[in-house]
Amino acid sequence: MSVRVAAGADLHMRPAVAGEFRPAFRELAAHADLLLLAGDLTDSGAMAEAELLRAELLDLPVPVVAVLGNHDHDRKQGYRIAALLSGIGVHVLDGTALALDLTGTRVGIAGVMGGSGGFPGHPGDPEHAGLRHRERMLRGPVDALRLEQALDALDCDLRIALTHFSPVLGTLAGENPRIYPGLGCHELGLAIDRAGADLAVHGHAHAGTEVGSTDGGVPVRNVSYPVLGRPYAVYSLEA
Repeated sequence: MSVRVAAGADLHMRPAVAGEFRPAFRELAAHADLLLLAGDLTDSGAMAEAELLRAELLDLPVPVVAVLGNHDHDRKQGYRIAALLSGIGVHVLDGTALALDLTGTRVGIAGVMGGSGGFPGHPGDPEHAGLRHRERMLRGPVDALRLEQALDALDCDLRIALTHFSPVLGTLAGENPRIYPGLGCHELGLAIDRAGADLAVHGHAHAGTEVGSTDGGVPVRNVSYPVLGRPYAVYSLEA
């Protein structure tokens, strides 16, 4: 059986774009069985923006699973944004996993925000970074372990890794290489390969590339709205 997975990220919800995504989301049932949202769903982590996001996602025709991004935590209100989304049925993951029965197929999603930390040839240096960037660089490897544990806990026909920060270099192509260390963490990709997945989805890299893969061959998709040019892309997975 095949499962159609819609995925998007970096909506950066704010008054200027309110209502822009709603028509496409309302038509999801015709195109997909599941919607994944890979973070930076608000522009600055303001609760007013979260309320606009809530209106955009209310009563959608397919299950919605999300992770938050760095901007969703800008005002230290990420927990409130997660609670607001949970209140309308959105499954918000943070080092956790969820299994859904879709079209006769058991689909598992494990999610973390992730963090920076760099890649071979593009290392991060938390000791010489500002406080916010240091926190993100330290979080990358920690969230990689949390993601691996969450994936390991899934006993499903299909498994998907959902992060905000990139697990691979390939989907960063187009970004300035000087900022690669801030856009993702190689440890996330290693964790996905160790635990095993059928698809990995992320956002964050607005000028990156949609298609990539881990060292072990797991397909990786950068579904940032600026990359896709549309609210979501749809990927078909075969159990």
